[in-house]
Amino acid sequence: MSSINVIVFLPLLAAIVAGLGNKKLGLIPSKVITTGALFFSCALSWPIFLSFLGGHAEASVTPVLHWVKSGDLDFLWALRVDTLTAIMLVVITTVSFLVHLYSWGYMSEEPDQPRFFAYLSLFTFAMLMLVTADNLVQMFFGWEGVGLASYLLIGFWFRKPSANAAAMKAFVVNRVGDLGFMMGIFATFLVFHTVSIPQILHDAPAVLSGSTIGFLGYRLDTATVICILLFIGAMGKSAQLGLHTWLPDAMEGPTPVSALIHAATMVTAGVFMVCRLSPLFELSPTATSFVTFIGAMTCFFAATIGTTQTDIKRVIAYSTCSQLGYMFFAAGVGAYGAAMFHLFTHAFFKALLFLGAGSVIHAMHHEQDMRYYGGLRKKIPLTFFAMMAGTLAITGVGAFEIGFAGFFSKDAIIEAAWAKGTELGHFAFFMGVFAALLTSFYSWRLVYLTFFGKPRWEQSEHIQHAVHDAHGHDDHGHDHAHAHGHDHHHHDEHSDGTAGYHPHESPLVMLVPLVVLSLGAIFAGWVFAHAFISEGTGEFWKGALVYSEHLIHAAHHVPTWVKWSPFAVMVTGFLIATYAYVVNPAFPAAFVNQFGFLYRFLLNKWYFDELYHFIFVRPALWLGRVFWKVGDIGIIDRFGPNGAAWLVAQGSRGAVKLQSGYLYSYALVMLVGLVGAISWVIAQ
Repeated sequence: MSSINVIVFLPLLAAIVAGLGNKKLGLIPSKVITTGALFFSCALSWPIFLSFLGGHAEASVTPVLHWVKSGDLDFLWALRVDTLTAIMLVVITTVSFLVHLYSWGYMSEEPDQPRFFAYLSLFTFAMLMLVTADNLVQMFFGWEGVGLASYLLIGFWFRKPSANAAAMKAFVVNRVGDLGFMMGIFATFLVFHTVSIPQILHDAPAVLSGSTIGFLGYRLDTATVICILLFIGAMGKSAQLGLHTWLPDAMEGPTPVSALIHAATMVTAGVFMVCRLSPLFELSPTATSFVTFIGAMTCFFAATIGTTQTDIKRVIAYSTCSQLGYMFFAAGVGAYGAAMFHLFTHAFFKALLFLGAGSVIHAMHHEQDMRYYGGLRKKIPLTFFAMMAGTLAITGVGAFEIGFAGFFSKDAIIEAAWAKGTELGHFAFFMGVFAALLTSFYSWRLVYLTFFGKPRWEQSEHIQHAVHDAHGHDDHGHDHAHAHGHDHHHHDEHSDGTAGYHPHESPLVMLVPLVVLSLGAIFAGWVFAHAFISEGTGEFWKGALVYSEHLIHAAHHVPTWVKWSPFAVMVTGFLIATYAYVVNPAFPAAFVNQFGFLYRFLLNKWYFDELYHFIFVRPALWLGRVFWKVGDIGIIDRFGPNGAAWLVAQGSRGAVKLQSGYLYSYALVMLVGLVGAISWVIAQ
């Protein structure tokens, strides 16, 4: 059996065993099996990636089985491994393994751990299916698989109404995008008569040249229609502007889920798909312009909202949304290598930030509001250093080819947008630079509110509850099993103004993943920049995506002010945050009083949820009530099952009256019947 088969199917096997056999196996074996499976998948993925990095590997396709044969639709289930797949394999398996390991500590008081670990492994399998897909149907299978697994994971605490609502919202919003993706696949099959990705990309220039297709009553350019429909699928999965509303609500799931789904894997599926089909997108300037515009707007939009949020996980969620915008406008301007590089580095530092936030939440008895933090750097120093590494990476700290991961990948995207030379490229550049300013501000705001200043824990109801109730009850509705012997919430009746609460550092099993991801956040950019975004790296990509030597050359020779813009705004954002939250803590309140409307507009997320509720949810509920009360109860039930039951009841009442039990009644009926029969004979 080849290593790619083991990498892909081992997590599926682990999910089945842990999910179906948890009552027989028990808690520890389920965790060992799922985490061990991911460790092996991760260990096998890195050599594949490193062999492509060294230029020793070639693209390969491993058949699994003959999947569908129906007329023209004939394809195998096959696992494709090329440079693009190799990058995604290490991202998915590394982050997933570390999240599994981290969950040993974070979910230690959770009674349903086998179910949780089974869901994590199932998600990982679906994601691996997506990135190894050799045809569009297989990609769609993985695409829907991660959607299902994310629904299960976001709604893991199904006793919480808010978690159920968030899971349903994620599922429904993703279905909107998936409809576009399905229509794109249907249109592709209609035009190419195949779903094989290599075949489609090979035939695309000849088939699509000057071709038009009928869509919504118009004749439109075929390449544009197909690419925009496929990109709508990416907008849903990758939470781009318009279909982004599910991502922040998905924070209702456990924090390890946020790290896995919303940092490194599921949300990057759209970016991967656009890069995989980049030769197709390059045939439609309209489609690439659309991708650029949506990416640039998402980048800016999500960053503005991140500046006002107070929930630590929501700040990082909007940050994810914004960083995905960078990846998409990079793809839109043709810098697919830079988009994949940012995907790669972002996986490390964003997973680090989410897991670091989880460690803070764990220390603060599941309190997620940063207004009730403060002064934590001395209480949880390792978590503080990990979060600092993540913050330095996401804000792009660096200069003169030395810096953290985000410095290399984000600057490459911003420079490529300017180097594109079009008006839209310049628009994306300015949006990206402004978003970098906001990213720096809200990232340092998070650090200062959490780790600096005076402790504000005594104001938190959750922590008061932890102190005064020996059997603490967290916001997820689960009793903490202090009997397990690892209660991290120590009490002291004689404390100094912090309501007797002393946050303690997370257990080692949660800190090891933070250390590993910190190394990625610090070194991933510097180590791998040459392979991904340097001139002459076409050999590394080996045709896995569109590689433009001209664009990379132009990006390396943009004006000096363009190169220094990200650095300048990064420093500016840092200085503003330092002034507002360290030097003059009264400044934010004064700003809110001065610009109340702007603050409320951003705090309420540009009112997208309210707008969608008014346009879609309320009319849908009204229509549903009409169909239910008038259509279902008033017509169908009344004249259908209820009407039939009424007729039978009335008929049975009549029959009961005939069955009187008196002989003369029966004789009368017989006589009437006889008279009727004789009358009929005479009439003949």
